[in-house]
Amino acid sequence: MKNEIDNKQILAVYERIQQRGKTTEEGKLYQGVTAFSDIDGYTVYLQGSGVLLRFGFHNTYHLDYEHDKHKDDFLKKLYNIANEE
Repeated sequence: MKNEIDNKQILAVYERIQQRGKTTEEGKLYQGVTAFSDIDGYTVYLQGSGVLLRFGFHNTYHLDYEHDKHKDDFLKKLYNIANEE
Protein backbone atom coordinates (compact mmCIF):
# COMPACT_ATOMS: atom_id res chain seq x y z
CA MET A 1 0.00 0.00 0.00
CA LYS A 2 1.38 3.38 -0.90
CA ASN A 3 1.49 6.12 1.71
CA GLU A 4 -1.78 7.92 1.12
CA ILE A 5 -1.59 10.03 4.25
CA ASP A 6 1.33 12.01 5.62
CA ASN A 7 2.21 11.06 9.20
CA LYS A 8 2.30 14.72 10.23
CA GLN A 9 -1.19 15.18 8.79
CA ILE A 10 -2.52 12.29 10.89
CA LEU A 11 -1.13 13.82 14.07
CA ALA A 12 -2.35 17.31 13.12
CA VAL A 13 -5.87 16.00 12.52
CA TYR A 14 -5.78 14.07 15.80
CA GLU A 15 -4.74 17.21 17.71
CA ARG A 16 -7.34 19.39 15.99
CA ILE A 17 -10.10 16.91 16.87
CA GLN A 18 -8.85 16.78 20.47
CA GLN A 19 -9.03 20.59 20.65
CA ARG A 20 -12.29 21.21 18.80
CA GLY A 21 -14.19 17.96 19.21
CA LYS A 22 -17.17 17.09 21.36
CA THR A 23 -16.51 14.50 24.07
CA THR A 24 -18.25 11.16 23.47
CA GLU A 25 -17.93 7.71 25.03
CA GLU A 26 -15.51 6.72 22.26
CA GLY A 27 -13.34 9.84 22.31
CA LYS A 28 -13.60 13.28 20.73
CA LEU A 29 -15.90 13.71 17.72
CA TYR A 30 -15.36 16.47 15.17
CA GLN A 31 -16.62 16.78 11.58
CA GLY A 32 -17.68 13.11 11.52
CA VAL A 33 -14.34 11.74 12.74
CA THR A 34 -13.73 10.35 16.23
CA ALA A 35 -10.22 10.55 17.71
CA PHE A 36 -9.01 8.46 20.63
CA SER A 37 -5.85 6.74 21.88
CA ASP A 38 -4.90 3.62 23.77
CA ILE A 39 -4.22 3.89 27.47
CA ASP A 40 -0.48 4.54 27.11
CA GLY A 41 -0.93 7.07 24.30
CA TYR A 42 1.45 5.31 21.92
CA THR A 43 -1.29 4.43 19.46
CA VAL A 44 -3.87 6.94 18.23
CA TYR A 45 -7.02 6.14 16.32
CA LEU A 46 -9.18 8.10 13.90
CA GLN A 47 -12.54 6.58 13.04
CA GLY A 48 -15.34 7.63 10.71
CA SER A 49 -17.18 6.76 7.48
CA GLY A 50 -16.76 3.04 8.18
CA VAL A 51 -12.97 3.34 8.46
CA LEU A 52 -10.60 2.87 11.38
CA LEU A 53 -7.12 4.36 11.09
CA ARG A 54 -4.55 3.12 13.60
CA PHE A 55 -1.37 5.19 13.89
CA GLY A 56 1.34 3.89 16.15
CA PHE A 57 4.89 3.18 17.00
CA HIS A 58 7.53 3.99 14.37
CA ASN A 59 5.09 6.37 12.63
CA THR A 60 3.23 3.60 10.83
CA TYR A 61 -0.48 3.50 10.15
CA HIS A 62 -3.06 0.97 9.07
CA LEU A 63 -6.50 1.57 7.55
CA ASP A 64 -9.33 -0.91 8.15
CA TYR A 65 -12.31 -0.58 5.79
CA GLU A 66 -14.64 -2.70 3.68
CA HIS A 67 -15.24 -0.50 0.64
CA ASP A 68 -13.04 1.95 -1.26
CA LYS A 69 -15.86 4.52 -1.11
CA HIS A 70 -15.61 4.50 2.70
CA LYS A 71 -11.87 5.05 2.52
CA ASP A 72 -12.26 7.87 0.00
CA ASP A 73 -14.88 9.62 2.18
CA PHE A 74 -12.68 9.22 5.25
CA LEU A 75 -9.56 10.59 3.56
CA LYS A 76 -11.57 13.57 2.32
CA LYS A 77 -12.71 14.30 5.88
CA LEU A 78 -9.13 14.11 7.14
CA TYR A 79 -7.98 16.46 4.38
CA ASN A 80 -10.75 18.95 5.19
CA ILE A 81 -9.98 18.92 8.92
CA ALA A 82 -6.24 19.29 8.29
CA ASN A 83 -6.79 22.29 6.02
CA GLU A 84 -9.23 24.25 8.18
CA GLU A 85 -8.31 27.70 9.39
